[in-house]
Amino acid sequence: MTKVIKKFLPIFDERKCDKIDMLVIHCSAYNSDDMIKIMKERNVSSHYIIEENGSIFQLVSEKKRAWHAGISNWRGLDSLNHYSIGIELQASSMGQGEYSVKQINSLLVLSKQIISHYQIPLYNVVGHSDIAPRRKPDPGSAFPWKYMAQKGVGLWYDLADAVKVKENNIENLLNLIGYDTSDLSAASYAFCRHFIPQEVKPLNSVDEVIENVYPPEFALAEKYTPILKACAYRYSKSSNRHG
Repeated sequence: MTKVIKKFLPIFDERKCDKIDMLVIHCSAYNSDDMIKIMKERNVSSHYIIEENGSIFQLVSEKKRAWHAGISNWRGLDSLNHYSIGIELQASSMGQGEYSVKQINSLLVLSKQIISHYQIPLYNVVGHSDIAPRRKPDPGSAFPWKYMAQKGVGLWYDLADAVKVKENNIENLLNLIGYDTSDLSAASYAFCRHFIPQEVKPLNSVDEVIENVYPPEFALAEKYTPILKACAYRYSKSSNRHG
C-alpha cells in the first residue's frame, strides 16, 4: 500500500449499489488545501487528491459515494457517483501541460490497488471528460492515457484492429466505446482528448479551458476513423470478456 494522508470531508452519502466498477480521473488547477476549500464551498468531493509532488490525500471512504462525477453517463449508465471512485489530480494548467512523473507514479500505484480490489474492468477507467463530454475538459489532453494503459490502468488501441470492425458510423463507434453521443460534437472531442490529443486546441488560460469544453461544430476528421474503429474493437472485446 502507498502512503495516504487522511483529510476526510463530510461531503458524501451512501451508495445505492454494492458494485464499485468505475474509476474516474479528474484534475483541478488548485493544490490540495485550496481544492478542499473549494469543495466545501461547492458541496462536492472526491475520494482522493494527488498533488504534483505525488502526495496522496484521501477525502472520502471508498465505501461511500463521493460527489465528483455530477451529471454523467458511460456505456448507457448514469448517476455514476454510485458506481465509481474519483481521483483528483492537481494540474495548474488543467491538463494542458505535462503531468509530473511523481504524480503519475502515485496515480498508477493507487489506481492499481483500486482496480485490483474491486476488479474494475479496464474499459471503465475513464476521465471526467469521457463521462461528461459537454461539461468537463479534465484530466485534459496532456494526460498520459497511453502510458497508463501500458502499465495496466485503462485501455489503448492497436491500429491493426481497425480492419476487424465493419461499422463506419462515427456515432455508433463512439457508442461502442461507451460515450454518450446525444451531443456528437462533445463526444467526438472528448474522444480526441483521450485518444487523439493532437486534435485538441491549446487554450491560453485555465478559465478558457473550463469555459470552452468543446467546439460546438466539431467533427472528427475522416482520417481518424481507423483509430476510432480500433478503439471500438478494443473496448467491445474487453466488454464481452467481462460480460
